[in-house]
Amino acid sequence: MSRTILHVDLNSFYASVELIHRPELRDKPVAVCGDAEARHGIVLAKSEMAKKAGVKTGDVIWEARIKCPGLVTLSADFHKYLRFSRKAREIYADYTDQVENFGIDESWLDVTGSLKLFGSGPDIADTIRKRFREELGLTASAGVSWNKIFAKLGSDMKKPDATTVITEENFRNKVWPLPVGDLLYVGRSTRQKLENRGIYTIGDLANREVRNLRLLLGVWGETLWSFANGLDSAPVRLNGEESIVKSVGNSTTTVRDLQNDTDVKLIIYVLAESVAARLRKHGLKCRTVTISVRNNDLYSFDRQGKLLIPSFISNDIARKAMELFKANYTWDKPIRSIGVRGADLVTANGHIQIDLFDGDNLEAETLEQTIDTIRKRFGHYSVQRCAMLLDRQLTGFNPKDDHTIHPVSYFK
Repeated sequence: MSRTILHVDLNSFYASVELIHRPELRDKPVAVCGDAEARHGIVLAKSEMAKKAGVKTGDVIWEARIKCPGLVTLSADFHKYLRFSRKAREIYADYTDQVENFGIDESWLDVTGSLKLFGSGPDIADTIRKRFREELGLTASAGVSWNKIFAKLGSDMKKPDATTVITEENFRNKVWPLPVGDLLYVGRSTRQKLENRGIYTIGDLANREVRNLRLLLGVWGETLWSFANGLDSAPVRLNGEESIVKSVGNSTTTVRDLQNDTDVKLIIYVLAESVAARLRKHGLKCRTVTISVRNNDLYSFDRQGKLLIPSFISNDIARKAMELFKANYTWDKPIRSIGVRGADLVTANGHIQIDLFDGDNLEAETLEQTIDTIRKRFGHYSVQRCAMLLDRQLTGFNPKDDHTIHPVSYFK
């Protein structure tokens, strides 16, 4: 039996919520931005007026103001956005219990079992959009298809406040002419690899030999080929069903540029401590460490490397992250942001082969678990590395809040 899947995307969500609270700004171009003073000053969302003026999500604030001199910038208020997101999910729940969130403002709905009650997929999509306008004061775009990938494509095709239907009969005409980068999960790097092989549209991808795509992208090449041909069969999860944790990470846009390896090492150890603590909290260890780096020209890259044994020790994660960084960055430009992630996860109490004569890891695990206990009782800043004192602005460390300094050098 063919499924009926909806993807609903709230239009200009952050900006739209702000305009509900500030109706006096409705006739002005508005952008919701991060904290400019903390160097998170990029556009997170923009109103339709700002969009028509050329403002794009991800623009730096000064760049957005050049494009749109009358732009009104507002700081993000996620408490408000979460409240409206919850109200949207309450509306979805009236039509199906299979609702899978894709961020705060997008969701997939499987309404296959609701058609006899509420009408066709497009009818349900239009009803939900009407309720959003009347009950929440928001507009939404919806895609209707028989799989999640094409439903998502449909919601992106016509904005704002519209429903697009992609069927098994029309998808070759509607989907295949689109740029290959429009396909979900085709990022900039993957798009570049595909275009280098003459694959510019989703149709080009769909009509390539699978074996050639596997040679180019591995198993992921075959997955993207199946998406392009409408063969996605992934289910929409039941409402409230949690996804399995696949990785644990943290990233930051730093308060100043990182100029050298010492700056990067300091930030990497701060991030690695956060990642390691969360791994321990979930009873997990990682076998792979991934770093993401972006410089001042907004050039970015991701690299990953395997650990010898699975670990939730911050030193292990940080050392691997630094190793990856040094092997892949030549300091052409200062660094603006950096991230560290632990992936390829296993349970912490699983059976792992270790060196019979090496007790260092067991001691380190005990030490870091003890630090977790102290921080839980007395606060995160009760125990810190001495390295945090090297650059208090960069690390955000305030010794007035602290009671104990952990005397372990981050260069260990």
